[in-house]
Amino acid sequence: MMASELQKPIKKNRGFYVKMRILHKGRQPEKSLFFRYYQWILWFSFTLYFLTSFFITNKPIQLSKPRASGSKLSLPSRVLFESVNKTSQQPYFKNPAMFKDLKIFIYELPSEYNENWLSNKRCSNHLFASEVAIHRALLNADDFRTFDPKEADFFFVPVYVSCNFSTVNGFPTIVHARSLLFSAIQFITKNYPFWNRSQGIDHIFLASHDYGACFHAMEDRAIDNGIPEFLMNSILLQTFGVNYKHPCQDVENVLIPPYISPESIRKTLEKAPLTGNRDIMVFFRGKMEVHPKNVSGKFYSKRVRTEIWRRYKADRRFYLQRHRFTGYQSEITRSGFCLCPLGWAPWSPRLVESVALGCVPVIIADGIRLPFSSAVKWSEISLTVAEREVGKLGQILEHVAATNLSTIQKNLWDPAVRRALLFNDHMQRRDATWQILTSLYKKLNRSYRRSRVPSQ
Repeated sequence: MMASELQKPIKKNRGFYVKMRILHKGRQPEKSLFFRYYQWILWFSFTLYFLTSFFITNKPIQLSKPRASGSKLSLPSRVLFESVNKTSQQPYFKNPAMFKDLKIFIYELPSEYNENWLSNKRCSNHLFASEVAIHRALLNADDFRTFDPKEADFFFVPVYVSCNFSTVNGFPTIVHARSLLFSAIQFITKNYPFWNRSQGIDHIFLASHDYGACFHAMEDRAIDNGIPEFLMNSILLQTFGVNYKHPCQDVENVLIPPYISPESIRKTLEKAPLTGNRDIMVFFRGKMEVHPKNVSGKFYSKRVRTEIWRRYKADRRFYLQRHRFTGYQSEITRSGFCLCPLGWAPWSPRLVESVALGCVPVIIADGIRLPFSSAVKWSEISLTVAEREVGKLGQILEHVAATNLSTIQKNLWDPAVRRALLFNDHMQRRDATWQILTSLYKKLNRSYRRSRVPSQ
């Protein structure tokens, strides 16, 4: 579109303007009464038309009323429901045919299991906050949520175990996770019959931590502890996933992305659009130990981050920073490649932030399994570099930049890719919560209700 075309004023619809003009040739008294009567009828008709048109076209659009539920919300559920409705409303959509009336019942647990933890604002915004975001999205998903447990396919148990922040270093500590979850199961077993009838196979829990359902940040300790016995039959939504056999994913699970605030992404992209100038070739900001500590025979990031710092800290192609900066998302929007090396666990929130802000993620974590592979074609929007190949990182990225970077960026900048990895308070079509429902639909063989319905 040319600039001259943009400057053309847009005509506004002013309705119909009728200009009548009656010509008379001489005096015709025998027709004057007829003409006056005709003129009066004509003007009356137009006036009536204009008035009815005005009221019809200017009738206010009625917003859909909230659906009345069959039971009253408990205090924690009411607080969470009200908090999600303070955000901007998204277009309402019906339960699509592809889900075949999938229904989820959300347990209304005492506030010490979830709502009380929200007194700390970090609880709903840090990298493990998908346990809060998914709970909120399901509370507001009218066509998927049921208040009648007898018609439920799955039962969601909303327990926030990652909001207990250490007073020493500020990091989430999950030492209480097992006891809190076990207590929640005791509560639902005492007050509802649905756990015992299926032994929990249709119950859903969140494990958005380093090693998922093993509930420990260190792999060796996580493996030693294993998945709690009381969760072995259930479905775990977890961020940890690898493409080889591992004790911490030896349970029915759905791999989910780490939480990144969609609001922070929106605000960042308002200031720096995806297609803006990217003057940084390679970016990483985060922990890079010069002399990594030996922790129980393990080194942080398997020394990968240390090697990145040692080899490329003086390389002008690389913008590497070891200290925190609240405005780091603006640096991502300026970058072509964003490094996503492993930490203690293979996954990282940088993966989602890089994708959402249009920076090609460079995944350095051997054997990592990535979320929602049916919706996100990872091979078309990212690069994977083996941990042992970090020394060749500069050469590899130079080659990609000179050959097919523009193709990768075109795929990456598709809005559907970003949408699939972000959790919204009000579920949107094909967002991260939607992808979880898609995965749950494939597990309907675990639905106790459907197993009791005779096949036709």
